[in-house]
Amino acid sequence: MKQPAVYILASDRNGTLYAGVTSDLLSRTWQHREHLVDGFTKRYDVTMLVWYELHATMDAAITREKQIKKWNRAWKLRLIQEANPRWRDFGPTSSDRVRAWVPAYAGFSTDACRVMTSKLKGDSRL
Repeated sequence: MKQPAVYILASDRNGTLYAGVTSDLLSRTWQHREHLVDGFTKRYDVTMLVWYELHATMDAAITREKQIKKWNRAWKLRLIQEANPRWRDFGPTSSDRVRAWVPAYAGFSTDACRVMTSKLKGDSRL
């Protein structure tokens, strides 16, 4: 099932971060995890799905991704920390790939994420 989403991957807790957008979070996360995507995430081993936000349309997801990419590192870390304080990896494992992995089990609605991000002081772009 296609579902527009914005996501943040990390190399480790408080490690290197990568923000992206996709219409298929399961497949895209799997591609990063298996190093099938050349570029930044492969080069820096950024594979942990630590945050994501589901959107109704791809346009909304792309707009949100662009917003987050402009944020400074501290804001991104706070966004992750507030939604996922243990820095749990929500990405699919081998066994998840076999059964139907449903991103919503660990996801956060757009409204919930807006509430979390509104706590970021000084961000007038929300």
